[in-house]
Amino acid sequence: MFAVHDEEAALDIVQDSMLKLAEKYGDRPEEEFPMLFQRILQNTIRDYYRRSKVRSMWTTLLSAFSKDDDEDHDPLETLAADEDQKGEARTPESKLLQAQTLNLIEDEIKKLPTRQREAFLMRYWEDMDVAETAAAMGCSEGSVKTHCSRATHALAAALSAKGIEL
Repeated sequence: MFAVHDEEAALDIVQDSMLKLAEKYGDRPEEEFPMLFQRILQNTIRDYYRRSKVRSMWTTLLSAFSKDDDEDHDPLETLAADEDQKGEARTPESKLLQAQTLNLIEDEIKKLPTRQREAFLMRYWEDMDVAETAAAMGCSEGSVKTHCSRATHALAAALSAKGIEL
């Protein structure tokens, strides 16, 4: 079983798991709760790590486009970055390359099928969890996971084909 080392995330995972148990299995006999809770908890932890992995991939890709001290910076909305990570002045060529890369990413996100794009943006840009995304999209949590997985793979393949490695 996985271990979550971030205390706040671990508490959120336990709380979400308890809510899922109560909502979906509250009518079950009490002796089934430990087994059900264990399975729900394991799945919620797996979801946490999958989501973290995908978010990390996209954050790593896009982190080069924001200033280190600007937490609210959205790389898909602005290209305001005067210095690179080394603190040196950015060249016009690097700014152009950065703008072109962001445009490619935006274009590829727009090309995704509607449901994949919605799921991807809600989960990874709006920071909604699977249940919130499912409720907003009017579908099951499994559908949200499928849409996100397909979107992530499609984006990675499209960007890789254009020379952008993740």
